[in-house]
This record gives sequence, C-alpha cells and structure tokens, in this order.
Amino acid sequence: MRKKIVAGNWKMNKTLQEGVELAKTVNRQVEDNGVIVILCTPFIHLSEVNNVITKDSLFLGAQNCASETSGAFTGEVSVDMIKSTGSEYVIIGHSERRSYYHEDDAQLNKKTKLALAAGLTPIFCCGEVLAERQANNHMKVVKTQIENGLFDLSPEDFAKVVIAYEPVWAIGTGVNATSDQAQEMHKAIRELVAEKYGTQVANNTSILYGGSCKPSNAKELFANPDVDGGLIGGASLNASDFMGIVNAF
Repeated sequence: MRKKIVAGNWKMNKTLQEGVELAKTVNRQVEDNGVIVILCTPFIHLSEVNNVITKDSLFLGAQNCASETSGAFTGEVSVDMIKSTGSEYVIIGHSERRSYYHEDDAQLNKKTKLALAAGLTPIFCCGEVLAERQANNHMKVVKTQIENGLFDLSPEDFAKVVIAYEPVWAIGTGVNATSDQAQEMHKAIRELVAEKYGTQVANNTSILYGGSCKPSNAKELFANPDVDGGLIGGASLNASDFMGIVNAF
C-alpha cells in the first residue's frame, strides 16, 4: 500500500519564532489517521521545529540540499547536516530550484543519491512550464526529468523516493490544473515507473500533486486513483488551510 502524504513547503517564509508557532498549531491538530504530514521548513527552522513535533504522523523535511557532502561551499547545507536536525525528508528539484538556480537533471540526480545515502527520503519534483504544456510537450518533459533524475537508481533505492508533480503553469498564477489533468499526468508517471521497475514498485510509489492545491479542491484531487497527496505551498503557511487539505483524505 502506498502512503498518503501531505507535505507543506514553507519556501522562504516565516521567521523562526513564527515557524515554531505554526508547527505547534499543526502538531496539535494533526491526527494519527494514516496520512503522513510533513513540514518542509527553511533550514534555520529545522532543529527548533523538530523539538515541537510529538505526533507519530508528523515529520520534518528540508526544502533543498547541497550537491556535495562537505567542504568549502559557503552557504550550502549538506544532507548529513539536514539529517542531524531530525529531518527525515528533503525536497529535490523543486520548480523554483530548477528555474531560478538552474539546477539540472544531473545535479538533481546527485542530490537524490546523497539524500538516500544519508537516510533521507527524497521528494523528487518534476513538471512542465506553460510553454511546454501549450506545445504539447508536457509528457515528454516530465518523462525526461524522471528518467534522468531517478532511473539509474536501484529498485531498492527508487522504492524509497516520493515523486511530486508540479504543473509549473498552475502555481501562483490563478490558473489551476483540472483534476483530470492531474490524474492524467500521475497515471503517466506511474506507468513510466512500471515500465522501468515493475508494477509492484510503481503501485507502491507515492505521487504527490503540487499545483496550487487548496482546501476547496483537495478532496477532488485526492479522489483520483493516482494522486496520493499534495506538495503544498502557500496554503501550508496557514494552519487552518493546511489542515483542511490534510483532512480532505
């Protein structure tokens, strides 16, 4: 059985004190009902937020990691540093990292392997921009990102990865992907995984939707057979909105 997951990506928001208070509120409201809830906070929040997590279904994650293990890389944060804070997850290849910081498939592949070696669960992001969707290249783009980023992993390592599909054109633009569009891509991703690693691995791979998921559309999205949860941006900054998405299951 694949896991149902709702991960909140706070991005570059919340002071340390504000983040701790938000985490406390989420921790109080989370129920141990089979849904895994992850708070992906800024690096400076990780240790303090870890200290307020008491629920068995609530976990901590980072938003990125360095592509090196240690050394003279000023400003970078390694997977071992992240692991030492109590984090269990790390987002790899978010669309903002790909776009703003020009992280390519080879670098993200390296980061994924480092995360796995450190005992972290990668949340590997993929997705197309508007021009790629309009040119009907969205399936090809996502296929290439997954193949280049993940498909040299062993079946055992791949089975530890969570995939998040981000229709970049539907994030913060006011244009939402439909439930059918989400299901279509999630199904295609699962079929791609099945071709490489077999049906059992594919059926056990959690694939999250990361395109402006809100309390108002979460239930419809999560009802799709291949949508296993969400990677939540803006709505994760408000405990009521975030828990409305969690409770959509």
